[in-house]
Amino acid sequence: MAYERSNIRRMAGYTWGEQPEDPGACKLNTNENPYPPAPGVAAALEGIDAADLRTYPQPTAAPLRTKIAEHHELAKENVLITHGGDEALRLAITTFIEPGSPLGCANPSYSLYPVLAGIQNAPVLQVEYGEDWTLPADFAHRANAAGSRLTCVVNPHAPSGRLMSADDCARLATELDGVLLLDEAYANFIDPALGYDSAPLVKAHDNLLILRSFSKGYSLAGLRLGYLIGQQALIEPLLTKTRDSYNIDAISQRLGLAALDDQDYAMDTWRRVRAERSRLNDELARRGLACPPSETNFLLAQVPANAKLSAKALYEALKARGILVRHFDTPRLGDALRISIGTPAQNRRLLKALDDLQGDVPTAR
Repeated sequence: MAYERSNIRRMAGYTWGEQPEDPGACKLNTNENPYPPAPGVAAALEGIDAADLRTYPQPTAAPLRTKIAEHHELAKENVLITHGGDEALRLAITTFIEPGSPLGCANPSYSLYPVLAGIQNAPVLQVEYGEDWTLPADFAHRANAAGSRLTCVVNPHAPSGRLMSADDCARLATELDGVLLLDEAYANFIDPALGYDSAPLVKAHDNLLILRSFSKGYSLAGLRLGYLIGQQALIEPLLTKTRDSYNIDAISQRLGLAALDDQDYAMDTWRRVRAERSRLNDELARRGLACPPSETNFLLAQVPANAKLSAKALYEALKARGILVRHFDTPRLGDALRISIGTPAQNRRLLKALDDLQGDVPTAR
């Protein structure tokens, strides 16, 4: 006998990226930062007294909220700390979407969105991205027409890496009737020369939530720490009503503070990732694997139809050599591989394997 709710029984769960058991595997499939956390994080971890774990942590992670607010030139009341970006998404869907009402998003996008919507028994409005990975001009109109009270947009986009400007984000927030959640899990890797900064937009838009994560930029994917920023009227119900009690443990709070304290270290890792992103993009293009412009820590490599191996076959062949990349077996992405930016050594290993497997790959036209 099945005891779960009917909508849970009908839905499919989230499929996470492969986690290799071989420590020698070249892991370029789950978009982690290839560099370790800041030295201060390790020092903070060593300084934790096990006896302190006897008591509950600070209920709202107030010191960490204050630090993040200062970082974005906002107030503590504009910040909510979450157990990874995924909890932020779950809270937003639970708080702002009535069961049976639609979640708006673009497609392809983060595959967890429809899973969380399914748990809420909410249908999903998926609007297709354009050929250049931009949102269609009528995106907000279609979300409004469907009655979406929450619309999620990844920026920079996953899996293409394309960045939507802050002006376009503001315009979208203005056009939408419901809440716009900008999922900025990869924002730390945006080229600073572009001047992208969406945080000031929350002061002007009472329907805007911005999601950030420590997983990518601060090399803390194993910790599960993220946050939302927005006007107090949006943050308050998340903080006081739908959030789990004591949702952020004491260790995570302390390590998050340590990571934020060493911005110079974090920014250096972002610079190194950007440099390798540029180099890898050029090397892949020379091998006929063109990638759209990316402001993330990954590239979406298009495998030509006349290549020696298809995208799926290339993914399997790389995996057999201990190199993991991501292949999405969907119509829009079936001929592409998403490749996380690794260390220079990891990227060289990938390129050598591609040369060995593909041989005379057709040059890009």
